[in-house]
Parts: sequence; structure tokens; C-alpha cells
Amino acid sequence: MKKILSLTALAFAIAFSGCSATAPKIEGGVAIEKMVPAYRVGAYVDVESAKSKLAAQGFEVVGTFKPAETCTTILYTNAAMKADANKPIRALAAVGRILVDDERHQVHIANPIYFNKAFLQDDYNHATASAEYIALEKAFGPLRNSEDQWEFAGLSNYRFMLGMPYYQDMDVVGEGSTADLVARAKAAKGTVVQVGDDRYVAFVELDKRTSAFPKKIGAQNSELLPWAVLIEGGKAKALNAKYFIAVSYPLLDMGGFMGIMTIPDAVTKSLQKTFK
Repeated sequence: MKKILSLTALAFAIAFSGCSATAPKIEGGVAIEKMVPAYRVGAYVDVESAKSKLAAQGFEVVGTFKPAETCTTILYTNAAMKADANKPIRALAAVGRILVDDERHQVHIANPIYFNKAFLQDDYNHATASAEYIALEKAFGPLRNSEDQWEFAGLSNYRFMLGMPYYQDMDVVGEGSTADLVARAKAAKGTVVQVGDDRYVAFVELDKRTSAFPKKIGAQNSELLPWAVLIEGGKAKALNAKYFIAVSYPLLDMGGFMGIMTIPDAVTKSLQKTFK
């Protein structure tokens, strides 16, 4: 079936037509292809089995969340992931996401190579991302690539289109001491992961109406919920929704974005209520 080129892909093709195609393979790791899938998809297992499989590969399960009745997000980390992410504005890469999808009867895994390159940018460590990728393949394989993908060379400065935010254009949703901000996240029943001495990532629920948006653009990618908030330096900072939704849905075109045009502001307002 012939694929229709989305506006995002077209914008990328214009902007990055001169980029190098492929990064070199690292010994013992995973070759980086020109186009990197955003997700890896495997056979269905239930939530408890998925947690056990992660533990067997040395991962720590730090939380679970139900973005919908028919699916569950599992949040996981390990020491190497935290070490790579323990830098200013990088801590969001410390935690990986898996969606156990009861409706589609599959396990849908956020690809660490894709999201680490997007979030860590120049601090990206392929050895760590590759080790995580291989461990997930051992736990849940064989895995297939999702149709959602983007060019590796463009992930570190990804944005939906001209005028839209980059990764680093985060929204400040709260201010105060680190301890106070962590306490606010926990009071809202959020999952909080310590990444460094004064660096945390909190995963918090959006209000019910706002959190329903994946149903409009593809519930198979629902592991982008709960929303991650970086706590460091006296501020709680969240990825701008115009960035995070776009990078999580690289096949989304302008028409799809227009269908959820009120969501980015609603995400910010919901998070501000949590950290007020």
C-alpha cells in the first residue's frame, strides 16, 4: 500500500535533505538505521508478566498507569539510564515506557534509541540505548518496528514545523524548593523517580477530559501518558504538548493536530493545578 507523506515528513525532508543518512554501528550494539521506529511492538502479555520480564532483564518498574480502561502504561528504569539522564534538562530520558494493550492484544514499547536521541540530544549515549533496546528484545521479542518513525539525524532538534517548540522549550508549571515540588507531585498521587541529588522526574495524571486525547489521534501510542514533569533547580518543567505529542506521533499531520488544537493549553493548565 502506498504511504501518504504527512506534513511532518514533508517538512523534515525539506529541512534535512542534506543530512548524513546513517550513524555507524557500535561494536556489540544495534546499528542505527536512517529511519528509526518510534516504537517496537510485540506479542501480548499481561501487566504482571510484563513487569516480571522487565525485572528479569535488570530493570526496575517504578510505576503503572491506566491511560484507558483497555491499556496500562508501565514505567521502568535502571542505573545506566539514570546516569545518562542525570544532567540539566535531560532527566526525562531516565524512564522508559511500555504499553500493555488489551484491546489490540499487543505490547507497545517506546524505542529507547528514538526517544533517547530526541531527549538527550548531544548527550545521547548509543551504548546505553542499545543495551536497553537489546534487553527489551530479550524480554518481549521477537519485536517488530512500528510504522511511526523519524530520521535519526533529525531527532535531536525535532519540532513539528517552523514556529513550533523544540524539546528544550519546556513549560514551567510550578516553582519552589525541590522538596516542595516533589511533595506536590506525590500529593497528586504521581509517581516520582529520583535521578540525581536535586533532580527528579514526576509522572502525573492530567484531568480526565484532557487525558482522553489519544482516542482521537491513536490510542495505540497511549504510553505518552502519564505526563512527565522534570523537577530541578527550583522549577517543575514539562515538555510542551506541541512537542511531546508530535514526537510521540510522528505520523500525525496538520489535520490530526487541528483535531486536538485545544489540548496543548489544557495540558499546561492541568499540570499547573498539580504544582500550584
